[in-house]
Amino acid sequence: MRKAITASLTASILLFLAVFFAFIPFRLLLPAYAISQREQNELRLHFLGLTGGVTIVEFPDGEALVIDAGNGSFESDNTLCRYLRGLDVKSLSVIATNSDPVHVGGMPALFETFDVEKVYLPAVGSESGAWQRFLSAVEREGCEREPLSRYGRIENGSGAYLVCISPYSEEGEEVNKEDASALLYLSYAGANALISGDITARREKLLLSEYALSDRIFDSGNCRVVLDEIDLFLAPSHGSNEGCSAEWLGLLNPKASVICCNRKEIPSSAALARICAYSGCVYRTDELGAVMATLSGNGCEFRTHMIK
Repeated sequence: MRKAITASLTASILLFLAVFFAFIPFRLLLPAYAISQREQNELRLHFLGLTGGVTIVEFPDGEALVIDAGNGSFESDNTLCRYLRGLDVKSLSVIATNSDPVHVGGMPALFETFDVEKVYLPAVGSESGAWQRFLSAVEREGCEREPLSRYGRIENGSGAYLVCISPYSEEGEEVNKEDASALLYLSYAGANALISGDITARREKLLLSEYALSDRIFDSGNCRVVLDEIDLFLAPSHGSNEGCSAEWLGLLNPKASVICCNRKEIPSSAALARICAYSGCVYRTDELGAVMATLSGNGCEFRTHMIK
């Protein structure tokens, strides 16, 4: 009799837990990270050193945009979701800069934990399982979706905007997955940031040749793109030597650079030397933890904090 009662109680508990977590994602029960509140009229950028690199744009009105979502490991997903809960965002949209598993692997966890309003898809897909799981999650969520190509823009009611300046919008352009990665220009209150995705030196060279023809070539509608006035530069591919050419950095001449890296993805020494040569200061997430940049009428200010 005692064994039967124990078995019945165990089965009841397991059934309760199964039903409970079917309606309430377990990540909502994890403690949120303690992050300082955003001040009025501030736009904040959060850089996390998860595999593949994750950027969160926290707009002044409380809306948030997650750019890439890590590789989908249990630890990475938990870190990203806890960080977003710490920001207490009003609404959430996501961008996949390319279809590599280290960028889209963590997307399904975001859909499971939060209500995602819109998804911006990369120009080139892949056959990977992570990519297919991402597309299935988008389908289940039923949210709005939009392919992101050149001149695509995201505008916020605060006056902040992002413009995609690469890849090209022409369907016939043949590019590899890295060169098809989204390159995003962000502007708010006179401060400008460039979020590089995984672009390579070959793409940088093409962009340089176009910008030399006209410094308004990347403008989208009323959204101005000024590449030689960059306050914050996010290095591509955790500071890989595939990008960050001296010519490109010489044009941008950023006041500060951020490298999203960790113990498994460290920056190339050659690329790091070039970044340091052209940047006023350099922030590395493997050394400093999460990096937060605040854009406001006072320019761009940085703060770092460890998340554990």
